[in-house]
Amino acid sequence: MRIREEFSRFAAEYGTHNVIQAKVAEKLVADTPDAPRRILDLGCGNGTLFSRISWPIERFVGVDFSSSMLSHHPRTLQTELICGDFNDPDLFETLRKESLDRVYSASALQWAHDLEGVFGSIASLKAPVSLAIFTSGTFKTLYDTAGLSPILKSSAELMETGGRHFNADYEIVRYALEFESVREMLRYIKRSGVSGGRRVLNVAQTKALMRNYPWKTLEFEVLFIVQR
Repeated sequence: MRIREEFSRFAAEYGTHNVIQAKVAEKLVADTPDAPRRILDLGCGNGTLFSRISWPIERFVGVDFSSSMLSHHPRTLQTELICGDFNDPDLFETLRKESLDRVYSASALQWAHDLEGVFGSIASLKAPVSLAIFTSGTFKTLYDTAGLSPILKSSAELMETGGRHFNADYEIVRYALEFESVREMLRYIKRSGVSGGRRVLNVAQTKALMRNYPWKTLEFEVLFIVQR
């Protein structure tokens, strides 16, 4: 799978490029309405969310499909790391055996193959959720300039799907990163994981973008879904 290959390829340097993902994880933790002691993190990566939890925990289960990313995740007596894919319903057969206080997922579920099915599987765990999902508003100016359609779902689609599974608060937050050049911006896209390993532009489109992109800023739009 291309997405898995790309995340694994840049796992060692991911922590230096995941600026927005770190901000997203910080907000998810800060907005947690309680202090859950038994936690599941879907798409845990190298531990960006885990490292921001400040309260005592009894058990932390982290799931990621990249063993390379998991190799960089902090390990404690409280952590169990599972190399698995949230697109696989069989994974949730195992997770339903856990007694969970909260399910987190920061910057991962936008790559769900069947979001309706994945949301249903998460809801079956019978624990409140704190989820953050990148939307089609991410890279909006880049896509508009290149004449491309977004590869992610819109916030409206995500909220409609989420509403069928979670009685939660929904919040749209926008972020921006500024770069010294378009080339640097494109290098960031490739190495940060925000494109999920999918080739956004071909060579001709990349050259045209470098000529025509109106500024050196990338926009990000994230939908937060938090159950109180």
